[in-house]
Amino acid sequence: MEGFFVSFEGGEGCGKSTQIALLCRHWEASGRQVLSVREPGGTAIGEVVRHLLKYHPDNGAMTKEAELLLFAASRAQLVREKIQPFLAEGGIVVADRFLDSTTVYQGSGRELPAALVAAVNLFAAGGCRPDVTFLLDLDAATGLARARARHVDRRDRMEQAEESFYETVRQAYLILARQEPTRFCVLDAALSPEDLHAQIRQTLLERGHGLCS
Repeated sequence: MEGFFVSFEGGEGCGKSTQIALLCRHWEASGRQVLSVREPGGTAIGEVVRHLLKYHPDNGAMTKEAELLLFAASRAQLVREKIQPFLAEGGIVVADRFLDSTTVYQGSGRELPAALVAAVNLFAAGGCRPDVTFLLDLDAATGLARARARHVDRRDRMEQAEESFYETVRQAYLILARQEPTRFCVLDAALSPEDLHAQIRQTLLERGHGLCS
């Protein structure tokens, strides 16, 4: 049996975690084997990298090149330790971010060369690509307000970026979605969690994956 790989993308505060939890609960209730992972992180090594990227007191001096490679290192470990083995057993993997995040955050947002970012992504993930990517689209101001309200006591390094950075990220995501319409599904993250979940399940049915009946 072939596995199935779903990723969720979007800017800060778009509601990815909520939708991932709802979808995983639906599949688990149906008796399916589901693995939920997050980036950066998802493995013991990846979680150390996550702390370094987001919360370490010395990460303010991190260069954009170092940031790119740290995200790639976490992904390389996650793909080989967790994602590929689980897919090989016929399971469903649901990822909170994958390589598209690096394309838009480190490529467009940090203005690193697109060809360089693509090469690093290819090296880190190999041939591992999501079957479906849900882009939860939300304007940068609303998303940042949500994220910062949620993390009042411990705002991570990424959430400290300017609103203009996140608007650049948003537009880059929308360009990616237009370039790969068979993989991406863009949804309005301003909808209620229940309506978003219903649209996600309906999309999986309409695209013939047969996983949300």
